[in-house]
Amino acid sequence: MSSPPARGATRRGPPPRRRRLTFNWVTFDRWLDRIVILAVVTAVTVGIVALALSMLVDP
Repeated sequence: MSSPPARGATRRGPPPRRRRLTFNWVTFDRWLDRIVILAVVTAVTVGIVALALSMLVDP
């Protein structure tokens, strides 16, 4: 026996994603986070190397 026809709203797939050319704050925020993380890691690395060198060179 076949099932009765569907009633009410039927399911549709998601709408096609369009790439907007407008400015997106979320994308900007993600890139800014990456730049800040890179700057902080670089500063900490330089500080540790400078501290190690100053302790080794100190007479």
